Amino acid sequence: MSTHIRALALSAAIAVGSLAGAAPVWAHVHASSPGAVRGGVAMVTFEVPNESPTGSATTELTVTLPDVASARTETKPGWTARLDRDAKSGAVRSVTWTATAGSGIGADQFGLFRIAMRLPDAETVSFPSAQRYADGTEVRWDQAPPPGGGEAEHPVPSLQLGTGPTAASEHHHSHHPEPAVSAGPAPEAVAEPGEHHADNAARLLGGGALLVAALAATIALGRRRA
Repeated sequence: MSTHIRALALSAAIAVGSLAGAAPVWAHVHASSPGAVRGGVAMVTFEVPNESPTGSATTELTVTLPDVASARTETKPGWTARLDRDAKSGAVRSVTWTATAGSGIGADQFGLFRIAMRLPDAETVSFPSAQRYADGTEVRWDQAPPPGGGEAEHPVPSLQLGTGPTAASEHHHSHHPEPAVSAGPAPEAVAEPGEHHADNAARLLGGGALLVAALAATIALGRRRA
């Protein structure tokens, strides 16, 4: 085997090894919400891959929420969703998706689970999750990053939140939308109250002047005839 061929074979082996080592980095429950801001309402998507070594289907997912005031799940065929609420405050503590008979996330597949909620006013929000399989196996995704850096074996799904409009601002805009822009002709200007009085006075003076002028003309015409 030539030196060139050996070099190519070594490069291919290194590439394969790198891909195999990188697989666990993305093969975990992942949360995403583009544009999510602190204290804002957002649609959060949880990407759930099937990691069962035996090929058993994922049949249940429970996501712990940061005690959000309100939340709504998206309709997902083949799955039911249940919100766990605090009896006193009404805050939503978690959501559990359960596969119906004959459904689930099979081998070499992943599922997307969406929920709309108001996020807390914080830089980062975490969603500890539990993934359950048909064979009774449970994997908990709740580990924080290790102190020395890198990634935990079962990292907790989390979001980095940006800054944006406050909840009060969102409420104002949702109930008091900006006026629509029309492409039609511009409406006539509306005069101020003071302008109405000035306009009326000018009209009275103008009418009086015309009346005096008319009387003068009548008198002068009568004198000429006489």
